[in-house]
Amino acid sequence: MPGARRSPGLIEDPVRSPSAARRGPTVSAPAARRGATVSAPGTRDGRFEVAGWHKARRDPDFAEERILWSRGYRHVAGIDEVGRGCLAGPVAAAAVILPPDWQPHGLRDSKLLKPEERNRLDVEIRRHALAWSIAFVGPELIDRINILQATLLASTLAAARLPIRPDALLLDAVSLPEVPVHQRVLVSADRLCASVAAASVIAKVARDRLMVEYDAIYPGYDLAGNKGYAAPEHRAGLDAIGLSPIHRLSFAPCRDRQQMSLWQDADADASVSGEADENDELEGFEADELEVPIPLD
Repeated sequence: MPGARRSPGLIEDPVRSPSAARRGPTVSAPAARRGATVSAPGTRDGRFEVAGWHKARRDPDFAEERILWSRGYRHVAGIDEVGRGCLAGPVAAAAVILPPDWQPHGLRDSKLLKPEERNRLDVEIRRHALAWSIAFVGPELIDRINILQATLLASTLAAARLPIRPDALLLDAVSLPEVPVHQRVLVSADRLCASVAAASVIAKVARDRLMVEYDAIYPGYDLAGNKGYAAPEHRAGLDAIGLSPIHRLSFAPCRDRQQMSLWQDADADASVSGEADENDELEGFEADELEVPIPLD
């Protein structure tokens, strides 16, 4: 896909939300760098609890983007991730800067869309967006630094790879401490913000296509169907043939299982046509050394 850089180896005029607490706090870049975070310390995955009114929202709009535009932030990027709960494959994150007040018909959080709807929206978003990027962080690094940190890293990489420097970021329930850009964090942002919903769509489509390729390399788990999630067919494959090189060994269903010799000589990364070779991008870095600044224009 032209315009994207991916790392398979590692990696309205609507009314504002009901209250500032519900919309989520704003995190300034200095506060983010000092370690201020809106992650919920009492939750296992670092995310806020989703309020009922968020769950009821299905059609995102530009309410939050307009607030930021009115404050002088010209290029507002939405960021979202997919694949956090999978047993196999990478976690993916995308960043999208949409033109003011343009959004494709039917845009929603990718989880609410049928595959054919996602594919149509993916084409439209990449064609009309001012800028977009996708990043992957693979299972070995997920096991090394944990899924939350891997998700933050993928999101940071997606922000850093945008061909247009963003002035502000809209994020879903987590902030990016290493990104020196104004950040607005909302609960369930993919249901509220058009740019975040757009990011969720292109990240989902890209990762699903990659999992279809993995299914051809590592058959027996129905990865093309379940996309790496813990579906019955996937668990049956684990019982029958063990782990493949793309399984996340730190996840409970995979922990303490054996990797079968069937896959010992297989390459853990699918070859994706047209991708840049960035397999060594993060090699040798410790988790606390992974800082990716956003490049200047």
